[in-house]
Amino acid sequence: MRVLIAGCGRVGSTLATQLAAERHDVQVIDERTGARQALPPAFPGHFHQGDGTNDQVLRSAGIEHADGFVAATSDDTANLAMTRSAKQVHRVPIVVARLNDPSQTDTYVGLGIHTVAGAHWTVFQMHQMLLHRHLTPELTFGNGETLLIRSQPPRYLAGRRITAFEVDGEIRVVEVTRTGRSHIPSVDMAIQPGDLITFAVAATALHHLQGFLDRQLGT
Repeated sequence: MRVLIAGCGRVGSTLATQLAAERHDVQVIDERTGARQALPPAFPGHFHQGDGTNDQVLRSAGIEHADGFVAATSDDTANLAMTRSAKQVHRVPIVVARLNDPSQTDTYVGLGIHTVAGAHWTVFQMHQMLLHRHLTPELTFGNGETLLIRSQPPRYLAGRRITAFEVDGEIRVVEVTRTGRSHIPSVDMAIQPGDLITFAVAATALHHLQGFLDRQLGT
């Protein structure tokens, strides 16, 4: 996965280091002199000194080929400008932003950009959002601990009860859309091909839901 991170402070550098250790292609941007020192000396990714709100800087860092973009600076205005460019201009599939002012959440949601509140910023949350790219949240609650996700079930579960997806304390099925109509599922409701299921999922349990969906692809 190719990830571009703007901001090489504590959060950006930690996330970059973790992703690089997992053998992802990581590019980091920061305009501050000496910001590169926040990364390990043997950091295998690339560091670019420059302003992430500058389109030329983004292009030189490879944003046109990025699978994910993270705006990790402490400036909400800069983060919004960068993520909007990444999402709308460069069409990056996964865009995540640090957000210090929660009142601006709706602005990001309207743009299809995931956010994590600055006061409760965790590298873990950003890592989850980047890597579980096919499980894009429709809505998040609290500070991202619980996600609302919609997805079609794998074919191998057709005919089985809807509760086959549920994991106590981690995953709950809250709605099923079938042939254009929405249903609150009963405990006896069986899965049918074409169902679109809405899950309430703990952020820490995304890998469990991904496991169900991966089996459809034989991976």
